[in-house]
Amino acid sequence: MPSRDEIMAFLADNPGMAGKREIARHFGITGGARIYLKRLLREMADDGLLEKRQKRLSRPGDLPPVLVVLVTGRDSDGELLAEPASWDEDEHGTAPRILVLPDPRKSDMRAPGLGDRLLVRLTGDPAGEEATRAGRIIKLLDRQASSVLGILRQARGRTFLEPIDRKQKELEIDTSDLKGAADGDLVGAQVTKVGRYGLPRGRIVRRIGAMHSEMAVSEIALHTHGIPHDFPDRVIEAAENAKPATMSGREDWRKLPLITIDPADAKDHDDAVHAVADEDPANGGGYVATVAIADVAYYVRPGEPLDREAHLRGNSVYFPDRVIPMLPEALSNGLCSLKEGEDRPAMAVRMVFDKAGRKLRHSFHRVMMRSALKISYDKAQAAIDGEPGIVADAVLEEILKPLWAAYACLKRGREAREPLDLDLPERKIRLKPDGTVDGVYVPARLDAHKLIEEFMIQANVAAAETLEQHGVPLLYRVHDASSPEKLEALKEFLGTLGIRLASGGGLRPAAFNGILRKVVGTPEAELVNQVILRSQAQAEYSPQNIGHFGLNLRRYAHFTSPIRRYADLIVHRGLIRALKLGDDGLPDGMEGRLEMIGADVSAAERRAMLAERDTVDRLIALWLADQVGTRFNGRISGVVKSGLFIRLDDTGADGFVPASTIGDDYYHYDESSHSMSGRTTGETYSLGDRVEVRLVEAAPYAGALRFELLSEGHYHKRRSARERTMERNRKHKSGGAGRSPKGRPSKGRRK
Repeated sequence: MPSRDEIMAFLADNPGMAGKREIARHFGITGGARIYLKRLLREMADDGLLEKRQKRLSRPGDLPPVLVVLVTGRDSDGELLAEPASWDEDEHGTAPRILVLPDPRKSDMRAPGLGDRLLVRLTGDPAGEEATRAGRIIKLLDRQASSVLGILRQARGRTFLEPIDRKQKELEIDTSDLKGAADGDLVGAQVTKVGRYGLPRGRIVRRIGAMHSEMAVSEIALHTHGIPHDFPDRVIEAAENAKPATMSGREDWRKLPLITIDPADAKDHDDAVHAVADEDPANGGGYVATVAIADVAYYVRPGEPLDREAHLRGNSVYFPDRVIPMLPEALSNGLCSLKEGEDRPAMAVRMVFDKAGRKLRHSFHRVMMRSALKISYDKAQAAIDGEPGIVADAVLEEILKPLWAAYACLKRGREAREPLDLDLPERKIRLKPDGTVDGVYVPARLDAHKLIEEFMIQANVAAAETLEQHGVPLLYRVHDASSPEKLEALKEFLGTLGIRLASGGGLRPAAFNGILRKVVGTPEAELVNQVILRSQAQAEYSPQNIGHFGLNLRRYAHFTSPIRRYADLIVHRGLIRALKLGDDGLPDGMEGRLEMIGADVSAAERRAMLAERDTVDRLIALWLADQVGTRFNGRISGVVKSGLFIRLDDTGADGFVPASTIGDDYYHYDESSHSMSGRTTGETYSLGDRVEVRLVEAAPYAGALRFELLSEGHYHKRRSARERTMERNRKHKSGGAGRSPKGRPSKGRRK
């Protein structure tokens, strides 16, 4: 008979693939000796040395041959790495890392990415130095399939979960531990049993709160979009064990009065600014502007747990009342945050501008700084505007006024460059202490905001230029020009307003700015800004530079927010490598990985934007849910074949009017004029029209509002019967929107 150690060694060499038969065959055990082998294996299982999975034996913690994994990062070659979706670190230690291999027989399968859940079969293929095993993809799975977010319901003697995702089934809930949740609460549950018959069963793992709170609504967005928000223990431990940076290899800038200007409720401060008039007689009227950025690269090293988690998240996600940070709080709000009066490591750029706002030169430095002041945008602006008592006179004269003078200089350069100048007020949600909506407001757009924005843009340009000069690969922030299709649609829309857009390619932002200036102060101004925005391409990250159309810049990279954007951390590492500022720079061989990293962080950015927008939509729908029947004023913000999108004036909330509910006519959709017209009456509703609507339905979980149209449209000249017949024949193939007027009840809105 083999010894226990020999059996354990055999199982280690054949994880998840050996049962009693395979062990007997390997050790030559036959006949009656199999009885003694069976007894030995049972004793080993009783002692906790073996686990039985179906007919296979394995050591505790060994991976089964087929398992569900979560993609958590990439190795140095850019290949995907994953970890078991269910793993107990307390019992089995650090989760094994699995190199993900594609299945060449499934070429039509979507390429997996960070955050995806996969069903894989472990193989004997080489896994490299960064993984324990290799696994070949069997299937891409829906995210969070074993985790369900829903509303706890207790009715008719049943306790069950109503999932937020309508694609998921109800769960019968184990009532032994409800985690303090009551009927109607939003909870997270874990699926514990799925049978062939009946509902699946589950248990509550956490109570999130009442459905009307911001916390609950943002949790829905996190779950729906698969955004990671709980840091693994090893990542939190790495952040909490980080030691403050030392002066080694740094310039001492602690006496330079750099200050942070941020929103009043900001917790992490990753940029500080300073400016002074240039003392060089050859640069009369010029300024020296300095931007210092938190030195996150010192704490987050390539390939370590903090780096892998930051790559997975891609960026921080901002909700009305909280932030899902890219880095744990010990770093994002602690060692990396440029707190007033505390020593902090930073990457700084000193830039010299002439009196016309043109950058003459710049230099990067790795420094130790000490913020001289933390001030909000509102207070900084109030101090500059002359409101007394905001800051000390010395701060106003020696720090703030030189900053504003430098901004006036940089502004001249911006105006000469003429980037795309859209005026799109940003609506914010104001919350009550209990997390419910108190109101919607548009914060003022101050010169303090514009100052920081322009300083950051110039620092980002300097970073891209430096990396290009040193031949170090980088992730550019690129923004392509509009596609011909989008430009043609924009041209047709502007034509309905009597505004001409030049044909052909080669359009620059100045062409759009000329249009925007024409509509300033008109009722169409907001709409034209919105439509021009929709005509633009989406900015993204790429190692291939195509310039930034919107900013009208040839080269641009994100450098100024490494606490909340992984792309900025990559640029920091590039600068450290290019300028030989330490051993924690961009590793060699990164050129081939930047394309994938750019795709990953661009996808994470889009995911965050959708989650943030969905949360705002749901909160507003919750807020308006008790105002069903109320009248509102708004504007038609979109026209599609199925109806009209309406944006309300007061809140900026978006809702929908189905075409079947518009008037008492058959309404045709005209794509070229972005309008919908009645076949018989000629009544027309067009993009941008002001309307009055009544709220008919609010669906908070979906973030959707449905309106009834109360306003009449405008009328064109009535066409003859022959013209109407010809029009019907022309559009017969394409079809129309709306319902036949036959049998439709009158809405009672016309007198």
